[in-house]
Amino acid sequence: MYERIINIERMEYAVSLFGSFDENIILIEKEFDVSILSRGSELKVQGEPENVALAQRAIDGLLSLVNKGEALNEQNVRYVLSLVREGSDDKLSTMSTDCVCITAKGKPVKAKTLGQKKYIEAIRNNTIVLGVGPAGTGKTYLAVALAVSAFRSKQVNRIILTRPAVEAGEKLGFLPGDLQQKVDPYLRPLYDALFDMLGPENFQRYQEKGCIEVAPLAYMRGRTLDDSFIILDEAQNTTAEQMKMFLTRLGFNSKIVVTGDITQIDLPDGKRSGLVDVMKILKNVDDIDIIKFTEKDVVRHKLVLDIIKAYEKFEKYKNK
Repeated sequence: MYERIINIERMEYAVSLFGSFDENIILIEKEFDVSILSRGSELKVQGEPENVALAQRAIDGLLSLVNKGEALNEQNVRYVLSLVREGSDDKLSTMSTDCVCITAKGKPVKAKTLGQKKYIEAIRNNTIVLGVGPAGTGKTYLAVALAVSAFRSKQVNRIILTRPAVEAGEKLGFLPGDLQQKVDPYLRPLYDALFDMLGPENFQRYQEKGCIEVAPLAYMRGRTLDDSFIILDEAQNTTAEQMKMFLTRLGFNSKIVVTGDITQIDLPDGKRSGLVDVMKILKNVDDIDIIKFTEKDVVRHKLVLDIIKAYEKFEKYKNK
């Protein structure tokens, strides 16, 4: 049995590291098959030499987050453990504590993974960014946060959010109400993100002034969008023609963020996704960046990650 002592310089760091009911330490013990004992500001890690070394790297990584003022939770603890497993924990030092936006409830919005950090930097440094990856990676939420930040700092005059109103198993004609009421369910995730950032009252006020627009993709045709931060969500459900139409709406002093998940295409059989095509067409164009998220960037409940992995495994098996 190998043993290593880790000294923690401040007792409050040790408290944060352990969590309310030692849940963070329990995760480390299970992940690396080690035993961790606490004696004041000292941690004694016992196990096989290789496992003890991995556990120490995990503890060092978590303490670096605590030192930056980050609160530890199951999501970021598991993320650090996954980085240690793949030998990428040295990249944790590059994780920025930079706040993207403050929500209506005063909560700071920050990058939670290296993929999210890269995505935020790409949006800040490019005119057009494609964010592609599985559900729960924060593609839309972070894009809305950056849009609100740009709007508040008067970098843009408008925020425009749009989605293709593709029928995923339902028919629009059977939904009650006029056209706007029929398409509102498709736009609900965009409303939710804006409510979170601005609060319902501010959102409604800005919408009435025309500063914020949430509309189906079809409403973009024939327009030139200047001084705007434009987000196309669920872009995997656009056709090639719709994608070209949308991207050519770009006006002066505007940004475009396109988000989507190419594993969840709801287009009718035979129709090719505009997002799949545009990733190939624009991959070498200046001032355009393509960010690909992986399951490691999922920041929702752990089961979301497990579900994504299960589907990927099933698809590989089916293709064989």
